[in-house]
Amino acid sequence: MALVRSDPFRDIDRLLQQLWRGPDGAARPSALAMPMDAWRSGDRFTIELDLPGVDPDAVEMTVEDNVLVVKADRPHTQGADDDQLLIAERPYGTFTRQVFLGDNLDTDNIEATYLAGVLRLTIPVAPQAKARRIPIHHEPERADQLTT
Repeated sequence: MALVRSDPFRDIDRLLQQLWRGPDGAARPSALAMPMDAWRSGDRFTIELDLPGVDPDAVEMTVEDNVLVVKADRPHTQGADDDQLLIAERPYGTFTRQVFLGDNLDTDNIEATYLAGVLRLTIPVAPQAKARRIPIHHEPERADQLTT
């Protein structure tokens, strides 16, 4: 059972986004600005995304065709217009992260919580994907079945 389907272009996309910089030299939003941990615990998968400095009302999540999209906006906090920017390492702007979910997950029952800059998603395993015991029906043996 898998949380994430294979996405061969993900690493290439991350590298390109990391290398891309805006005309002012400041780093632009990328998937790396929304680091993620994921794990399975029993019949639930948990994903945590770091979103420091993002207002919970500025986070939007959608799921379509087993692709979960998390979009968040972090505003630039530079001072007044006449302030001189000395270092700009913190990314700002709109961040988007896609997570490719396996068919075995119940995307209709995703739960999301946000605490201290961490977005936690809990995704249950779909009922049809859970291991289940298959009963074996037994019929009494008949004499005509025993002859060879």
